[in-house]
Amino acid sequence: MGRAYQNRKESMAKTAEAKTRVYSKYARELYVSAKSGGVDPAGNVALRGLIERAKKAQVPTHVIEKALAKAKGAGGEDFSVARYEGFGPGNCMVIVECLTDNPNRTFGDVRQCFTKTKSKIGTPGSVSHMFDHCAILAFRGDDEEPVLEALIEAGVDVTDIENENGLITIFAPNTEHFSAKQALTEAFGEIDFEVDEIQFLPQTTTEITGDDVAMFEKFLDMLNDLEDVQNVYHNAELADADQ
Repeated sequence: MGRAYQNRKESMAKTAEAKTRVYSKYARELYVSAKSGGVDPAGNVALRGLIERAKKAQVPTHVIEKALAKAKGAGGEDFSVARYEGFGPGNCMVIVECLTDNPNRTFGDVRQCFTKTKSKIGTPGSVSHMFDHCAILAFRGDDEEPVLEALIEAGVDVTDIENENGLITIFAPNTEHFSAKQALTEAFGEIDFEVDEIQFLPQTTTEITGDDVAMFEKFLDMLNDLEDVQNVYHNAELADADQ
């Protein structure tokens, strides 16, 4: 179901100069996770996974520590999750996830990205019903059968499991993320996950051709330049992409 899933989620780290924005986005997410679930990774599974992902994304230790120290203090920013949906260039479907301390500002900024690229922002639910909200876990391994068996025995609702080029990838409903990780850890010990995320995976794709390709890339660049934007999910398939 998801071999191309990584192509559907836009990475912020396309160039070296984008690293500062990546650090800022991780710092904000770390702060929110620590603020809501506690600053001790041992007791905050979501935070522990986020720290692991930040390290793999080469976020400096001092950035991580600063975000956690900030979360220990009283008060601070009051960030909330904001999600916007709509149709991008070529009529592809798009979901934009944000963390914001000012929803009105963020909505205005995101809407401008849609407007300036001849796209259309929609109402909540306008396209998300065409995406699966999935937990994705991937790690190196040769045999997916014992992995699937361990998950089933633990009562985890597995949507799909793949083994390609020595990489076992598990797909499950987003609500099963913690249960799946716990079951795998109990069965196989500590695992070095190459992917440990919750994503929106498109059920169908939309081919983007002609002038819409450049407009789509501009659209993504504009969104990724917004500080409040954390992730952009889409179902676009670029005509000139090798996929």
